[in-house]
Amino acid sequence: MLLYERYLGCPFAAHRDSVGDIVGGVLESAIERILYENGIGYRKMGRAERIPGLDQVPDFVISDEFNPRVVIEAKVTEDDGRARDKVTRVQHLAALAMEGRSSGQSKFQVVAVIAVRGFKVRREDMKKLLIATRGKVFTLRNLEWLVVNTRVGGFRTRQEA
Repeated sequence: MLLYERYLGCPFAAHRDSVGDIVGGVLESAIERILYENGIGYRKMGRAERIPGLDQVPDFVISDEFNPRVVIEAKVTEDDGRARDKVTRVQHLAALAMEGRSSGQSKFQVVAVIAVRGFKVRREDMKKLLIATRGKVFTLRNLEWLVVNTRVGGFRTRQEA
């Protein structure tokens, strides 16, 4: 198997990164559509934004960044390396959610929405993702279940059309 990035160098990496934002946008747009259709207030976080008390910023925050109740990490991956990086991010968010809590109740719920290309390769990473999110992992195929199977549903202001 030829690794194009190593063969072509930086031009391929630049192309991959530019296309990655477009492909990732499809996943994030699907999440936004589900939230909008259900009247759920959310904040889509930018790369340079910060949330008090969190050293990393998730892709989406519900209800707001000052009192997050649900955080959503979204990722499309082409390779297992990027999938592994996202799993590490989700695990860290899950640890932050439990920080300072003696009971099993977390400060906020961590949810992952993934496109499974890179996640299919390493089953151990998928297992870690499922454990960190307590089973709250969704794909484009089952994204409609996001609202009814997570705390997101508690913020619904209208029924789905």
